Amino acid sequence: MTAGPDTPAALAARPLFEPIAALLARFATPPLPGTAQLDALLHEVAPGAASGGGRPIRFIQPPAEALAYEDHIFATGAVPTRENDWHDFFNALAWCVWPRTKAACNILHRRERDARAATGLPGRGPRRDALTQFDECGIVVVSSDPAIPALLAGHEWEEALWTRRARLLQTTRFLVFGHGTWEQLREPFVGLCAKALYRVVDAGWLARPAAERQAETDAWLAAQLLDAGLLRTPRELAPLPLLGIPGVTRENESAAYYRDTRQFRPKRVPAEKSPAA
Repeated sequence: MTAGPDTPAALAARPLFEPIAALLARFATPPLPGTAQLDALLHEVAPGAASGGGRPIRFIQPPAEALAYEDHIFATGAVPTRENDWHDFFNALAWCVWPRTKAACNILHRRERDARAATGLPGRGPRRDALTQFDECGIVVVSSDPAIPALLAGHEWEEALWTRRARLLQTTRFLVFGHGTWEQLREPFVGLCAKALYRVVDAGWLARPAAERQAETDAWLAAQLLDAGLLRTPRELAPLPLLGIPGVTRENESAAYYRDTRQFRPKRVPAEKSPAA
């Protein structure tokens, strides 16, 4: 059966949908799967998925009254999921392929909320802001060539994405975490960015099957969040112009494309403080 143009299966072969491609391919006709189908899918591919509070994850229609979003998931395992809504559909798929990291984020939201309340600090705080940004638009860039992440983090866009394109394709994988980014990638637009974390691995990691690489990265990222204190502030997240990644758009098949500063902005150099008078 040929997938309809506005169905999940039509996205399965596109770049940056790789973590969920096999799941997207299952749904070739509208409408989007409902909560019962998503529950069955999660039980099949990530049967141990649980909230930060240890409750089994399940997808429900948004309740009329509930706790705050993260608190509700932590306490009940129930993820509010609107019917036939692409944003919430991609969030459900993120739970399927990033279950450890999603649970880690849920733990940290609750932990940070409690810590701030105990010390009388107002607001959400920088860590919760960072976690929310990454949940919506995060991407993990994994490379066996340390030069590639360094160039991308330094906004050396043309060098990393064009001059070293062959090397990048050989050594580097772009694993989207943010469900909001998947929604935006349905109709990508000039300036579309994700918030990147960079990881350097040995060449053996690239030889693993894609599903194994995904599961290993999920476990690594969850541990980095919970044990190593990753993402304490949004400043740890680096902007990555997604239309510059090879294959995402035909327009990026020339060096000139990467000289458009609307998308490929140079790295800001902090202004030097003037000496005290």
